Amino acid sequence: MPNTVDFSGKPFHFIGIGGIGMSALAYVLAKRKIPVSGSDVRSTPITQRLQAVGAHLFRNQNATNLDFFGSVIDASYERLKATAIGINSNLEVTCESSQTAKSSLSANLCLELPQVICSTAINPINSEYQAALQRGYPIFHRSDLLAALIQEYQSIAVAGTHGKTTTSSLIGYMLLNSGLDPTIVVGGEVDAWGGNARLGDSSYLVAEADESDGSLAKLAANIGVVTNIELDHPDHYQTLAEVVQTFQIFADNCQTLVGCIDCQTLRCALQPTISYSLHRETNADYSVDCVTYGADGTTARVWEGTKVLGNLQLKLLGKHNLSNALAAVAVGRHLDLEFEVIAKAIATFEGAKRRFEYRGICNEISFVDDYAHHPSEIQATLAAARLQFKAPERIVAIFQPHRYSRTLKFLSEFAQSFGTADIVVVCDIYSSGESNLWQITGEQVYEAIAFHHERVYYQPNLNSVSEFLCTILQPGDLALFLGAGNLNQIIPKVMELSQQAHQEMVSRN
Repeated sequence: MPNTVDFSGKPFHFIGIGGIGMSALAYVLAKRKIPVSGSDVRSTPITQRLQAVGAHLFRNQNATNLDFFGSVIDASYERLKATAIGINSNLEVTCESSQTAKSSLSANLCLELPQVICSTAINPINSEYQAALQRGYPIFHRSDLLAALIQEYQSIAVAGTHGKTTTSSLIGYMLLNSGLDPTIVVGGEVDAWGGNARLGDSSYLVAEADESDGSLAKLAANIGVVTNIELDHPDHYQTLAEVVQTFQIFADNCQTLVGCIDCQTLRCALQPTISYSLHRETNADYSVDCVTYGADGTTARVWEGTKVLGNLQLKLLGKHNLSNALAAVAVGRHLDLEFEVIAKAIATFEGAKRRFEYRGICNEISFVDDYAHHPSEIQATLAAARLQFKAPERIVAIFQPHRYSRTLKFLSEFAQSFGTADIVVVCDIYSSGESNLWQITGEQVYEAIAFHHERVYYQPNLNSVSEFLCTILQPGDLALFLGAGNLNQIIPKVMELSQQAHQEMVSRN
């Protein structure tokens, strides 16, 4: 079985092509005119975008999907036979000669059989995966494909427990607006390029690098960025030390390492080639002062060592996003971009979807969707929200815990993460395909938060959350939806119900 990914034109088949990481890679390959197919159980804007660039999609994950590639040989043979008969109408094709020709063609087309790509989310008993094994198709993990792409480019790989989607998107946007036309593969959708990936014409690649399953250790980029290091995936790592080891391997693999030394774990475990910090006294290579965090964004003066580069403005809220922007400054300067060019790009970046994404206002209630699913992320997001919404305006935090293992591991931390929210609504845990071996429930999360917070409510499912919100939300509120699962799907419904309730009240008066 081949052990290297082949970009020469051999097809790729993605099991679970609609995933945020898988779809980004599939999009880049399809745009490079490499045959791409894949399977997913749902049709989404992401899968529709893949189809629009030529990917062949199956609406299920069955072994029969791989018959599609056997049919390639049959169809090619029929075309070859029809062409030959057209040239010589007296040509006789016997059963024996037909089979010989077909076998020869089959041997030649073996090169056209797909390289199968799967992610950690794919269960080994998946019938499509099992069929690929039985047929001897080359099978690669998603990270193997990303690692191979990284080797083809002047690559910038952005890793970190928190902030990697925003930071990689910021860097990609900066390069795009600087005229460097990068290829971009990130774990979130960005309006600037209409999705989670784009194919550029230059030698640059910006990629989000995920540590969740340990595959980060496979990646070797020209520039590696690490935003911070925490334990976030207890389903894969038992201890923080194991997480650190993965990041250390990644750091050693990269030619240049850019790292945030505000993170104590990173500062102690890694030795960044280029450091950045929100504090001048750290003596980082890039730092800031004269910082203003406001309701409309953030401003800061940026230093390069002992030299002032200039002022930075960004629309993104909170100190965590200023840190992400400073990482982009460090990368841009390493690539010899003028600070004015960097700052101009950063000032117009709107952010990635589900990263404090403003979804609209209804009945004077603001609706925001955020991917925060770790205690540190929740605290940072609530702090950013408080910049915009001062008392007596209320922040109503609606939280869907993500994965049983994470919920159990960080239950006490989650319990203390909602201090700046006025009201907290908790629903059941989004499993993300994980078995509930520990019998942990959303109700237990509610009870833990309620020990530290006066106004906490539990609603077991999304329907009950929607209905409950319509009874407690009032004009002036921020409804902040927190979680990496499917909680955000109810936002349109809650907005609609709120509008209906408002109209009924107006009509009664």
